[in-house]
Amino acid sequence: MTENQLPLENLRVIELGTLIAGPFSGRLLADFGAEVIKIEPPGKADQMRNWGQSKDGVGLWWPIQSRNKKSITLNLRKEEGQAILRELVKEADIIIENFRPGTMEKWNLSYESLSEINPGIIMVRTSGFGQTGPYKNRAGFGSVGEAMGGLRYVTGFPDRPPTRIGISIGDTLAALFATIGCLVAVHERKQSGKGQVVDTALYESVFSIMESIIPDYQLAGYVRERMGNILPGIAPSNIYFTKDKTYIVIGANADNVFRRLCEAMGQPELADDSRFSSHNSRGENMKLLDLMIEEWTKSLPAKEALKILEEKGVPSGLIYSAKEILEDPHYQEREMIVTVPHPELGDFSMPGIVPKLSRTPGKVKHPGAEAIGKHNEEVYTKILGFSIEKMDELKTAEII
Repeated sequence: MTENQLPLENLRVIELGTLIAGPFSGRLLADFGAEVIKIEPPGKADQMRNWGQSKDGVGLWWPIQSRNKKSITLNLRKEEGQAILRELVKEADIIIENFRPGTMEKWNLSYESLSEINPGIIMVRTSGFGQTGPYKNRAGFGSVGEAMGGLRYVTGFPDRPPTRIGISIGDTLAALFATIGCLVAVHERKQSGKGQVVDTALYESVFSIMESIIPDYQLAGYVRERMGNILPGIAPSNIYFTKDKTYIVIGANADNVFRRLCEAMGQPELADDSRFSSHNSRGENMKLLDLMIEEWTKSLPAKEALKILEEKGVPSGLIYSAKEILEDPHYQEREMIVTVPHPELGDFSMPGIVPKLSRTPGKVKHPGAEAIGKHNEEVYTKILGFSIEKMDELKTAEII
């Protein structure tokens, strides 16, 4: 491997999924160099191409979700299309799919049958409830996973119904766990030479991050409820209004950090006040403490308050919209806003690569293919050796 190579360049991935969870896994692998071949049915593009805002008729989410990928068409509902996929599987390392369980089997593309022709194949399967269990056949979107995984119950304010986070967090969490599982399976394959199934459920991915809610309930009889912007028993950690009518976030719940906050506020004596001198006492007196902190923040413009907090080493920040993100020099310095040329929209900015690797970092080479099936000729002729005549026949038969 040379210094110019990306770390996953030796992996070929077939992405069969649609919308968010499966394709986000494909994006993460492609960011680090995997050859990700995105398959869509001929004449029926992934709905993600039209999701979100648009500019001049071009969806603005798709170029991010499908960056660095190749786009081909293939009809998996027909036997000839299934046969072609099997040929691709022979040349691949990973299959990503996020259909309802049983769909791949219905298409005669079960893991068992595919592993017979490629024992090293890894199948990454993301679904609402997993490949087993009484709920396996239920349809499941990220919203349902967030609800049944416990996240929606604790999100929002106590006097209002449960709410959602402003992004598709359930799908994204599932994609992250699926990608971790995929890379674990790739690593294990080096020892065994065998592939395996990575089974990721949306609800389980959400539940996995729900901290201690189960022992809280079973052992302490405590059910975590919606608490708005605070953390139960942890203070101070909240948003605070400022003189220029905006909000800042302050997190100073550790003893030493709280002492620094008191110094920043010009009230060092509060750190030794019995109501606030320990973690438990601050939690018990959270409302009073938040009022005292906000009395200080309301006396200052946000930037001035943040400057004082920064000087004292207190974690704090503005609540950013896209505008503040684009203007922030730290985002720019760490290349978290990457601009690549889009054939229709010109310069196109999107989130950079996470995480940062010191020696073999990932790279955004291009936005998602604007045309469905753009790489048909490249993939089918170079990988499978199809002739142009055969390509024309497959297109006429609506296989590709």
